[in-house]
Amino acid sequence: MLPTTSRGRASSSSTSRANSSTFPQYLRRIIKWQQMDVEYTFWQMLHLCTSPKVVYQHTKYHKQTKNQWARDDPAFVVICSLLLVVAALAYCAAYDHSAGHAVFVVISVLFFHFLISGAGLATCCWFLTNAYLREEAPNSHVVEQRVEWLYAFDVHCNSFFPMFVMLYVIHYFLSPLLVAHGFIPVLLSNLLFMVAASYYHYLNFLGYDVLPFLERTTFFLYPIGVVIVLSPILILSGFNPSRYFMNVYFSQRV
Repeated sequence: MLPTTSRGRASSSSTSRANSSTFPQYLRRIIKWQQMDVEYTFWQMLHLCTSPKVVYQHTKYHKQTKNQWARDDPAFVVICSLLLVVAALAYCAAYDHSAGHAVFVVISVLFFHFLISGAGLATCCWFLTNAYLREEAPNSHVVEQRVEWLYAFDVHCNSFFPMFVMLYVIHYFLSPLLVAHGFIPVLLSNLLFMVAASYYHYLNFLGYDVLPFLERTTFFLYPIGVVIVLSPILILSGFNPSRYFMNVYFSQRV
């Protein structure tokens, strides 16, 4: 029995070393556009909005072929960042009052809305899943599996993209209506934010539910209940999230 156990530990340690070396390679590939699979990235983005379970089915295939759950291709993050910059510039062109402030808006949207907040959320989910949601190994011969931090960040990026479509693209074209005064703008704005937030958490659930060594992943659906309960309260109180966030960045024009 001892040789089997040592092989299991060796396999676990080799997997850990492989995972630790993935992140530097991931960062190096960011500046190598020719190595990115752009076509597959756009395919993922489309299906995250239409049939997200298909995307996570392909995640299983990636695990079988690359022996890791996380992407080794940074194309998704790069393209999503570029789309965010374009969306932020479109808002600035329509609502901003200075070039300097436009730079501030673009930087804050890219780094705070997406990268920094995403890294923070991914770290929380990574810690939560590894500390509390992993199944106990049935015996000492089974290789211990853990959620990779980079995979947790992938889940955030996947969940963020449909929210980007709703709250940055669709919201942009509807913004003249959504920032107006009255009950209808308040209702529509809250419904749009409710759907976007709920879909984000649903995709978050799918991302962790696909991992066979996690249990009680329905925990990630609980925030949807909070959003659904909170939305009618915000509507009845007259709170308009579109006006609020637009005034945060473009107070002189909205």
